[in-house]
Amino acid sequence: MKQLRTCITPAGKFEYGIHKPAYAVANLRQDTRLATLGRTADDEAVDNARNYPRENVAVADADWIFEIPNPFPFKGCTYLDKEWADASAKYPERIRLGQPAEVSLTASLKIVGIGNDLWGHLPEPILLALATCSTDAEDLAALAELSCEIVRDREQPTGLRFLKDAAGRLRPIIHNHALYEAVANNPHLPDSYKILMVIRPGAQGASEIVGEWPEDGHTHVFEYLRRNSYIPGGHYAANMADDAIRYSIAALGLGDIRGLRHLYYQRTFVRLAEELAIPLPAMQRMLLPEELETLRLALVGKMKKDGGGSVTLWGWNFGFDFAPSLYRLHASHQQVHQQYAMVPERVVIYNEGCEHPVGHRQSYCCGDLIADCIDDYHQLHGSDFFADYRTAIAGNRRLDGRTDLPAGLVVWSDGRSMLFVPKAQTSQWELQLMTLPVADGSLAGNIVECDHEARRSLDTGILLAQKALAGLGAKMVTSIEYAKRFGASSNRQQPLVYAFLPRLPEAPGAFSEAQLRFINGHYPEDFATACRKQLEEAGA
Repeated sequence: MKQLRTCITPAGKFEYGIHKPAYAVANLRQDTRLATLGRTADDEAVDNARNYPRENVAVADADWIFEIPNPFPFKGCTYLDKEWADASAKYPERIRLGQPAEVSLTASLKIVGIGNDLWGHLPEPILLALATCSTDAEDLAALAELSCEIVRDREQPTGLRFLKDAAGRLRPIIHNHALYEAVANNPHLPDSYKILMVIRPGAQGASEIVGEWPEDGHTHVFEYLRRNSYIPGGHYAANMADDAIRYSIAALGLGDIRGLRHLYYQRTFVRLAEELAIPLPAMQRMLLPEELETLRLALVGKMKKDGGGSVTLWGWNFGFDFAPSLYRLHASHQQVHQQYAMVPERVVIYNEGCEHPVGHRQSYCCGDLIADCIDDYHQLHGSDFFADYRTAIAGNRRLDGRTDLPAGLVVWSDGRSMLFVPKAQTSQWELQLMTLPVADGSLAGNIVECDHEARRSLDTGILLAQKALAGLGAKMVTSIEYAKRFGASSNRQQPLVYAFLPRLPEAPGAFSEAQLRFINGHYPEDFATACRKQLEEAGA
């Protein structure tokens, strides 16, 4: 019997899952790049050795994660970190937003008399506005110096000043965290400051580097492990390295995307191989493309026999902004990065407390919503949803009925995947990318089902989507993956789908979006035309 995704049971109880993750991480890093992060208040050197484990990483007792289906199945699922929730239970007063601080530029100018020390007396909202909006490198260097303590060699900034906390942990001395983040994410900040504040391995904490696309003269990417996350069992981030800084889509090349995505494919295939007891081709280095494909084929063969229902989770928040009112508007940092994980097949469920399980249920995955749509559509019409969808895209007619303007929704396609504008966009500039059937009729629904050519096609489509949106002026784009679960338990023709969702200045979302009502100001066909024009102008 099909399970309904809701936390309500016929017994009148709430049903929810609790993940109690413990896992091991294969260390695939090739090189160790020790560097000095700065110095302590006692002038002792601080390095990043903790970011370079010698062996595999064992996480024996990660944070517990509650997985709570919404009462209404169409509203998704809520994740709650027990450690964070416990802290709020202990200090309930923290569950609030503070009142905005009073701001008076006039008062500040009277204090300083318009002297050279003006920077140190400007109100925080003005500092934050300059940190996010200024294009002057001297402005931003001055703001960086205000936000934290920086170690210098003569006039050159070389690192941060650190202090030991009560537990003996080293923490950088940051005077204003909001200002620090805002200025460090401004593309016009000199690279020397970017590196020491956020990009150099170790600058943002102790997360271990467990994979790498080695420096090849064009690109360089590190893979970081985030031990505790709302994603149970390990959350990974592929970040551009300190010798390959990418703060804009214009600076991003196909080699960068290939490196970022290779680490995603590699980590997923390695984790699945470990689960299925398939020997790995190598350790302590990056897997070569041909090794990755050999491993993928071994996974496909094993899954046909053993099944398995876990699934990938992939996403990319590009762009950063911070309002002077202290509202964070997008992303974790401006530097190009991608995040990924694997969602376990099932989660243990409880009716009360944390100690007495009452069963299991399937873990939430957004790709399952597409699977449900396919099944419901077939039950209603006796027809294949995506076959009909592709036919509709191919024969699209404009909403306004005009025949003198382009009607095509497709922005780009190479026969293995297709970048297109959905007929009903959920963001004013939404694009989608999906895999296409091959000659034998098979359709890749997840990255394990994608051969080398399909993966290259997806990588190219992802880059072109970002290039088209950035060319139109988008500065903040959220990208997500809708993946089919692994295993051969279903013959469902479900493609691998990506959605690219820009955040536009005058479309922040409100009650309409909360009701899943999305309001656009253009025809989708015209947006497809605009995207194609951007790619033509870029020579893509």
